[in-house]
Amino acid sequence: MDTKTASPFGGRIIKLATRQKAFIAIIAMLVVMIFFDTKFYTVYNLLDLLKSASINEIFAFGVTLTIICGGCDLSIGGTMGLAGIVTVMLIDHMPIPFAIVCGLGLGAFIGFINGFFVVHQKTEPFIITLGMGMLLKGISQQLTDAHPISSKNPNFMMIGNGKAGVVPNLVIIMIIVMLIMYYILRYTQFGRNCYAIGGDYDVAVYSGINAVRIKWAAYVICGITAALGGILLSARLNSGSSNYGDTTALMVNCGVVVGGTSFAGGIGGIFQSAIGILVFSVLENCLNMLGIDAYIQQVFKGVVIVSIIWLDCFGRKRKREVV
Repeated sequence: MDTKTASPFGGRIIKLATRQKAFIAIIAMLVVMIFFDTKFYTVYNLLDLLKSASINEIFAFGVTLTIICGGCDLSIGGTMGLAGIVTVMLIDHMPIPFAIVCGLGLGAFIGFINGFFVVHQKTEPFIITLGMGMLLKGISQQLTDAHPISSKNPNFMMIGNGKAGVVPNLVIIMIIVMLIMYYILRYTQFGRNCYAIGGDYDVAVYSGINAVRIKWAAYVICGITAALGGILLSARLNSGSSNYGDTTALMVNCGVVVGGTSFAGGIGGIFQSAIGILVFSVLENCLNMLGIDAYIQQVFKGVVIVSIIWLDCFGRKRKREVV
């Protein structure tokens, strides 16, 4: 490759890296861990890191759709808990695949209800989905009497804990979902319409886009990914519980925004969200390796969130001033 070709390519890589503050944060943490005598750079730890991040990544892929469309979904914590519980309960009465399909169907139904209120009734997505999450948590507590319920089928547990060679099943499933969602957003008319709706809803409607149907579908897809994540979490822990997902919604939505998907809508992507979620997983893993207290870890997470968002806003402000 000659210099003239390599230079622009290198410039694009550098430009992409500098625009993605979350990516820079991950690189910085990886560099810092070189100077400490830990088992961070072992194959087992790195695979375990990806496995731990996989479920939140799956949540984030669905949430990304709703945010790009100009909405948000804070009910994913309640959806994941209820879907996991229902799947665990059904496994004792039907084959595992059918129980999983029922769990995913429940997630789609919850997403449909969210879409009805947010899109069709034009209510505030933050309030509606937050209330829906509380409602779902209450239903989960009623179903389980606020106690975890375990699965008696060992094959269900293998879904969340099995491996294909050395790669955990959860990582493989996460990558498959990521590629599917990336394809939907990048190469389909539905994905392009999502960006148009988030960019300017009224203009999208005047352009002939069925904004109600597209945005509604985004909430249904988000419900399905939330249910899938809940089922995988229940498989990994071999139990369903109403306590799962209490802080998941806020952390996932925050991670998506940290990755560069704007709450204003119309900006972002699947890979950006994946990097945003990975920031928290890498940070938590690094701090655990260094033996940092759990309370101090919360401080570090807060600092990272504020710093990345501030740097991103500062960079956009400077860009507007230059233009």
